Amino acid sequence: MIRVRRVYDPPEPGADGVRVLVDRLWPRGLSKAAAAVDEWPRALTPSAELRKWFHAGGSPEEFRRRYEAELGGAGAAAELARLRALAGAGPLTLVTAVRDPGASHAAVLAELLAAP
Repeated sequence: MIRVRRVYDPPEPGADGVRVLVDRLWPRGLSKAAAAVDEWPRALTPSAELRKWFHAGGSPEEFRRRYEAELGGAGAAAELARLRALAGAGPLTLVTAVRDPGASHAAVLAELLAAP
């Protein structure tokens, strides 16, 4: 099972499993202890250029296409495989600082990880 949640929400020890931060930058105002993050694979985060383009008014569909293209790189492939293995072993929660995790890069990543 793969979940997507805000990193600012309190951890749910029985349900979260492995918590993976999927943001390039550390969330503002949050201590490492409060975040309870187990992994932080920066190779799976959107590039700074892509993030800036999207926040300047890029379309969600084009963002998804570009982000998936970035995840096709060699460094990301190994991290994707490792996270798929973690998800196969138990609950995996992707955490992000964005306000709407369901409409973010974290949701795209969760879909890719869940795909066969």
